[in-house]
Amino acid sequence: MDGCTEVSLTVAHVVRRLRGSHLHSQLERQAKDCLHQPEIKLESLKEDVRNFLKTSGWERKLQNAVYRELHIQLPLSHPAAPPEHLKEPLAYMRKAQAGWEKRVLKSLNSMSTELEVPLARMRPAAEQKELENKWNEMGTDEPDLSRFRPVYAPKDFLEVLISLRNPNYNSSEDVSVRSHWGLIQVPISVRDVPQLRQAYPELNLSAGQLGIDDHAHIHPDLFEKEYVQIGKKVLSEQDSAAAQQYSRRGCPTGLRADVWALILNATNQPQDVMYYEQLKAGVIQHDLLVDKLIYKDVKLTASNDDDYFVFEDFLYQVLLCFSRDTTVLEHFAYNSATPPRSYVQGNAGDGKCAVFYPPNGVIPFHGFSMYVAPLCFLYNEPSKLYSVFKEMYIRYFFRLHSITSSPSGIVSLCLQFECLLQTYLPQLFYHLRQVGAQPLRIAFKWIVRAFSGYLSTDQLLLLWDRILGYDSLEIVAVLAAAVFAFRAENLMEVTSSSSAEAVLADLSTLKVMPLIQIFLFATSV
Repeated sequence: MDGCTEVSLTVAHVVRRLRGSHLHSQLERQAKDCLHQPEIKLESLKEDVRNFLKTSGWERKLQNAVYRELHIQLPLSHPAAPPEHLKEPLAYMRKAQAGWEKRVLKSLNSMSTELEVPLARMRPAAEQKELENKWNEMGTDEPDLSRFRPVYAPKDFLEVLISLRNPNYNSSEDVSVRSHWGLIQVPISVRDVPQLRQAYPELNLSAGQLGIDDHAHIHPDLFEKEYVQIGKKVLSEQDSAAAQQYSRRGCPTGLRADVWALILNATNQPQDVMYYEQLKAGVIQHDLLVDKLIYKDVKLTASNDDDYFVFEDFLYQVLLCFSRDTTVLEHFAYNSATPPRSYVQGNAGDGKCAVFYPPNGVIPFHGFSMYVAPLCFLYNEPSKLYSVFKEMYIRYFFRLHSITSSPSGIVSLCLQFECLLQTYLPQLFYHLRQVGAQPLRIAFKWIVRAFSGYLSTDQLLLLWDRILGYDSLEIVAVLAAAVFAFRAENLMEVTSSSSAEAVLADLSTLKVMPLIQIFLFATSV
């Protein structure tokens, strides 16, 4: 396709997405209202209305909405391409994802049958009232969850990724290091260090960074003071693109919440608060089996974390509402996954009686609540917290548990990690493999949770600044390799998998940005 066709397709897609949105109706209303302004002249009506929308800030809101759509839309392809190719171009990846989905759904249905707990039920009036009264104190409730188990854990997912093979690719002809040493055996192209340096120029050793104590050429206090001023200017302009660029060198603590919300175009308008309240009403009215999985996950993860246990109530509120949010289903248009379906009781097999379950199409797994927990440090208003988490999920986090060939997908991240380690620390990789401590088996739990729960919160937020800034999860794989490089000396002395795990058990004292910078820009290539 030529450039003009691509632009036309993109414009048509964005217009279609925005038409009928709340922003569209607001813009129409503002345009009609401004007609009563004395400065609007009939002979220059179009230009005057456009100038009014620009000076009153509505044009900027439209730009931010368009910018968001450009970030979450499907990559452009041939108009005649089948829909499944748009979601995932590689057939063997689609097949593996479909197989994994069946397995997860089977596990959920088996649990429902074994425990005699329905997938969904209407709560009795008394139970609804009780839940409404204790909505802000759900952490004090101790339901018996001993019979419930997570549908799957990250290590189960890793086994599926390890078994991935391209049937059209003969790996026996490839004598590269990767095919012999790494666990991920799929021929996907990932970036090497020189390419990463080009992709992440703002992380150069000579550039000022938030999250590094010793700035090379600028006094820390001077850099931070000036950087905060720039951040305030970015926020005053309300420009999503500028906020994203700003986030590449880190966000000051006091500005981070607003900068992230601006990048994600996550608003907290009255209509957003109302929508959140509608989701809350849905939680109060209906009890879902996945609610128990959410409770169980929070109890097993965040409740046992020194940083996050205080946010237990927030986590229940956000995750229970998230499970009911049918607008989340929209992300399956560009996700290799397909939302699971269940059947209305007594109508198994009847396609007309099939419904998405849970309503958002996302079955929570062990560690899922840790995608929300760090955001609780930034937002103390549940509706705002919800808006930001939802945007983070439909842009980034879904890729961490979907089988896809996307550069930000979990398969590419695992391969990226292994390639970096094998290329720049081959002796360490070979040694760990020899003692039965495959590096990916250790690092996978970090990668699948984007390091949430492993780094100290201040360092984690600095990492997530860069995920948002570069609109990519690739930096997670780079950090995982950098952690191994940092602990290389100790790891070279280990003699078993358990001793390697012990060396890497505690990451809470690590400083993220120096590790990434040194690995990327001080590694000899």
